[in-house]
Amino acid sequence: MSDNTTYTKNSWIFQEFLLLLGHLVHSSLIKQIDYLKVENQILRSKLGQRVYVTPSERQRLIKYGLPLGGSIRNFISIVSYSTFRRWVNNGVSKNINNKRGRRRAPQEIRELIIRLAKENNWGYTRILGELKKLRIKSVSRNTVKNILRENGLEPAPKRSKDTWDAFIKRHFKTLWACDFFTKTVWTMLGPKTFHALFFINVHTRKVHIAGITKHPTKEWVNSKAKTISFLFESNNKSRKLLIRDGDSKYSREFDKIIESFGVKVKRIPYKSPNLNPYAEGWVGTIKRECLDYFFVFGERHFRYLVKEYVKYYNTVRPHSSLNNMPLNYKPKNDNGRIRCDSRLGGIIKHYYRE
Repeated sequence: MSDNTTYTKNSWIFQEFLLLLGHLVHSSLIKQIDYLKVENQILRSKLGQRVYVTPSERQRLIKYGLPLGGSIRNFISIVSYSTFRRWVNNGVSKNINNKRGRRRAPQEIRELIIRLAKENNWGYTRILGELKKLRIKSVSRNTVKNILRENGLEPAPKRSKDTWDAFIKRHFKTLWACDFFTKTVWTMLGPKTFHALFFINVHTRKVHIAGITKHPTKEWVNSKAKTISFLFESNNKSRKLLIRDGDSKYSREFDKIIESFGVKVKRIPYKSPNLNPYAEGWVGTIKRECLDYFFVFGERHFRYLVKEYVKYYNTVRPHSSLNNMPLNYKPKNDNGRIRCDSRLGGIIKHYYRE
């Protein structure tokens, strides 16, 4: 038996062991959650039919419930799932009847404030000045702000007709995004957090890993940026654009390097991950479909997992945005026997015809 065959066999056994370990931990967590659900139901039965929560308690429930997504319906018990969704969709403040504080502004004034905001790209202070000019002095700047927020109107810079959604659609075919994802890796010196810098083409969904490190400095990011010029080479002469967040690891030099490739850099506002949804979505995908199943031992193991998943993602994984087809996938025939290509201990699988 060759050394290469021995390494492959040992690697397969190691992957199977990690998979088993991940399943055991996952199973234990499910049992703990099931127990807490039963215990919570018993406690609720002793308290009566309804539990009243304060506004701050509602905010806490929303804060910790939102990251769970739709799965929260399986164990939420303090209120119904529909009530929780109503809190999220309408905002807590709309469902709270505070008897203290200032009286609500008359409906006529509220409608006027909304009209001024919709017809003009004015900020809160500018609208307040227009009201004072109309001899409406009973309204404060904070009242203007609250009325606009309650009606889903953003501050002036975000209220222009050129919405972010329209911006994305206009640049869709030449749009790229970049971001980092992290993973705790167990090393000889204990657990270390490793950072992976990646770029994703929004139109094709193809992902490129620029580099992996446990020390993501500005200098490291700049050095990796210099190696990706080939990503932006195409026959499309339209101006390409790269979306990035405000992470301090991106410097002005990084932007200049990217712009030297003929690509304009667009920085999203502070704490607005929803404006970079394609990169954020891919981070969730690789973690949910691969990394969350493994305890990673060493940098080499982490690189192997990322490399295998990216290869799978870029070649044979179906994408809902691409009519549930893989990237540039062309089946060889329609009648061959169906086979399964299993990778990473069975975590990711690809079915194909001979």
